Amino acid sequence: MSQTIEKKQKKQFMSGAKAIIECMKIEEVTKVFCVPGESYLPVLDAIYDEPTIELISARHEGGASFMAEGYAKATGKPGVVMATRGVGGANLAIGVHTAFQDSTPMVVFLGQVHSKFRGREGFQEVDLDQFFGHIAKWTVEIKDAERVPEFVQRAFRIAQTGRPGPVVLSLPEDMLKLECEMLFGPKVSIPRPSPSSQEILQIENILSQAKNPLIIAGGGVIHSEGEQELIEFAEKYHLPVMAAFRRHDVFPNNHPLYVGHLGLGTAKGIIETVKEADCVLAIGTRLSEVTTQDYTLLSPEQKLIHIDIHAEMLGNVYPPEVGIVADARKTLLACLNVNIVPTWKEWADKCHRTYEQASTLTKTNQKEKLTNFDVIDLLQNLLPENTILTNDAGNFAGWLHSYFQFHTKRTYVGPTSGAMGYGLPAAIGVKLAHPDRVVVSLSGDGGMMMTVQELETASRYNIPVISIVFNNQMYGTIRMHQEMHYPNKISGTDLGNIDFISLAHSLNANGVKANTRVEFAIALKEAMKSNKPTVIEIEMDQEQISTSKTIQQIREQS
Repeated sequence: MSQTIEKKQKKQFMSGAKAIIECMKIEEVTKVFCVPGESYLPVLDAIYDEPTIELISARHEGGASFMAEGYAKATGKPGVVMATRGVGGANLAIGVHTAFQDSTPMVVFLGQVHSKFRGREGFQEVDLDQFFGHIAKWTVEIKDAERVPEFVQRAFRIAQTGRPGPVVLSLPEDMLKLECEMLFGPKVSIPRPSPSSQEILQIENILSQAKNPLIIAGGGVIHSEGEQELIEFAEKYHLPVMAAFRRHDVFPNNHPLYVGHLGLGTAKGIIETVKEADCVLAIGTRLSEVTTQDYTLLSPEQKLIHIDIHAEMLGNVYPPEVGIVADARKTLLACLNVNIVPTWKEWADKCHRTYEQASTLTKTNQKEKLTNFDVIDLLQNLLPENTILTNDAGNFAGWLHSYFQFHTKRTYVGPTSGAMGYGLPAAIGVKLAHPDRVVVSLSGDGGMMMTVQELETASRYNIPVISIVFNNQMYGTIRMHQEMHYPNKISGTDLGNIDFISLAHSLNANGVKANTRVEFAIALKEAMKSNKPTVIEIEMDQEQISTSKTIQQIREQS
């Protein structure tokens, strides 16, 4: 027995900093994102000596954390990001919050002041483990160098198991230099719990009595790599499938059983589909505020079967008829054996027709001014099938969410947290994960300006992402709500005009403005062939504030 343990655990004499890198090697980490800082110089030095790990140095910690989060979504592996002390930690907090709400595995290393200086309000001192406690799965300060393997390997385990999420490790700079004997364990093995036979029988009994069943599929299906099993389950029992907020690619949008996406500005017909369902099978979704349309979507009359890897998600929003703590893919595999005779084909077909009607695009003449509808239509027709799209927060995303069809799994990366500034840096992280695939980000002018400096990062590392900027010179989402509640009173939402083309050039990227369908098509094709990042700017009609209403129409209804 002792010989077996000795084989699994390695003893080595090294510094705390080198032990962190050794843990990364065990976990097969190949990319680390950061803004460098003097408080963790020993870690940067250890990465320099490790040829298997590439360090990506960003322009801002918020951008670095978004890159790591996007990379993690694209790979299914933990994103690793580093920053210095309180100031760097505060800057990257937005990415930690995004990873927490999106259930994205992330490991964050933050330099900390010297142990002897703690408690004196030392330079940039913040209790980092306390600071991040509410928006991370686990936080810890490593005070003893010999415990680095224990804490770092535990961090990678916590980040990836159960409901994935971010963990934060605080690293006092003196601890990183201390050398001692380190004991390393094996690479993290992720448990995949299966439902019991009794629980599968409960699902069978409820579905057998249903007339209008509906699946709402979330990120848990994607994390478990259960997309194919979801297709097989839906097809075998002719079950309509709806995607939770910003989980578009969980099920092929061109499939006859796909019935829509539950997000911001979801079409009324798609909302009615959910309300008409008598049985809802929620798989791998926490039934968030947006997915449930401000927690109003489901009623006590509907039977809810809720399956999630994390027990605390069950009953957190709606009390389920059956709540099952299990891996989504394992559950879907087990459900392929239930004894059910579908009687709801007409219902499923009706739901799909409703989705088709709601997602029909309006196109303009090629010579007319480019519209947001045109952009989505051209992206749909010109991009390769395996293109990965990311998006920022903003009303422009309504066109993407309502009208673009994701036909292939793992082709969408978006923030359920609604974080501005996400689109471009997330695209950089995604492109590093999949350098052979086209990666396109969509941003408004407001969100783009929050992380536009990362264009230089993309240029410096030769990461040819394509960034589409919808420019209406305002914070559009807030302006829309402003007009709804305080019509004609514009306060703080107007923005100045930015020359994004010149800005892109100054950051060593390509830049082009598109005003017609023809110009946009040419720009997109050229961008896909370029080995440099490209910004394509589109002037939005300020009046067209959303997919369905103009500012004037909102004012008239207020």
